Amino acid sequence: MSAPPGADPRPGSQSSLRSANQQRVLETVRRHGGLTQAQISRRTALAPSTVSNIVHELIGAGLLVMEADHAGRRGQLITFRGSAGHVLGVDVGHRHATVAVADLNQRILAQRRHDLPEGHRFDEDLRLVDHSLQRLLEEIGVPRSGVLAGGLTVPAPVDLEGRVISAGAILPAWSGIDVRAEASALLGLPVVVENDADAGALGEHTWGAGRGTRHMAYLKLGHGVGSGLVLDGRLYRGATGSAGEIGHSTVDERGRLCRCGNRGCLETFVSSDEVVHLLAGTHGPDLTLADVVDAALAGDVGCARVIGDTGRTLGVTVANLCNTLNPELVVVGGELARSGELLLGPLREIVGRYGVRGAVRELRIEPARLGLQAHVAGAVIVALQHAELPVGPPRD
Repeated sequence: MSAPPGADPRPGSQSSLRSANQQRVLETVRRHGGLTQAQISRRTALAPSTVSNIVHELIGAGLLVMEADHAGRRGQLITFRGSAGHVLGVDVGHRHATVAVADLNQRILAQRRHDLPEGHRFDEDLRLVDHSLQRLLEEIGVPRSGVLAGGLTVPAPVDLEGRVISAGAILPAWSGIDVRAEASALLGLPVVVENDADAGALGEHTWGAGRGTRHMAYLKLGHGVGSGLVLDGRLYRGATGSAGEIGHSTVDERGRLCRCGNRGCLETFVSSDEVVHLLAGTHGPDLTLADVVDAALAGDVGCARVIGDTGRTLGVTVANLCNTLNPELVVVGGELARSGELLLGPLREIVGRYGVRGAVRELRIEPARLGLQAHVAGAVIVALQHAELPVGPPRD
């Protein structure tokens, strides 16, 4: 985040120090949501009087407000003013795009989900996002200039600089495109790109099943299979940004060829396409994963069996993940997670069988609380983390 306009850039100057402290307060409210002044003081290690002065400066600048429904001044929560700015969240998948607008308090104010055709193209998708964004802004009465940044999630590895490493397998018409640069240019605002499983982990850790945990894994089961890892309270991306690619763990080295070029990857056994393929012969070629889950929940024995087998196959890889990282929670997301215990029961059974006792004794395995919202929620969080807040010069 850049220094506020008008701040004295000299290290140690009074204006520079005040500017830095302003940013610490803003970043704390942005990261943790509504906080009291006492909580801000503890999290920033700033004196209560300093926090009070900064909060009142930022209220005067139109960025923060004190919520009036808390008794006593000390108990009032400090939040962002609704008009302080907004961010865009976009989740693009194999056959869908979800577009959302949120305020700086992490509240999604409006959103729209679009079905996409097979082989959808980057330029067409971004025009759809642009049109959808404009419609959403009109619905909530926010000018385009009020959107500070965008977060875009994709089902592909993303490096530490926010560049898509390879989109060709799931989004072939996005292959070879500098997604971050092109999306920023087409939408007219800074765009940050994130892997969808990592975004799902952020969403569930901030707002969903993982809230309050320090160590968790989020599993994304869909057209592809991946995981997002939160270790010691922070998203863990690994040395190059590719941590969590469990979909390409080898299950059977003589198995089917995977889109990654290896054989017998987990993804070739538990992806949505594989689940549907196993049932196409008995349930028809037009079957969808949503149909499979609905039928299983309604008592269809065949669909329930395939979902249970999927949980058992997934369980071996999850057990290995838990033996290595020892999370306290595994959150299962994606359409298949809607099947609940039909999937999670067999998954828990195999994790308990193959997991080291110390690593899985207190492990919880739960469905994503945000459901299919987890990825776009993560996209909003990513955008908020990179949004430049319009702070004016500190008053003397």
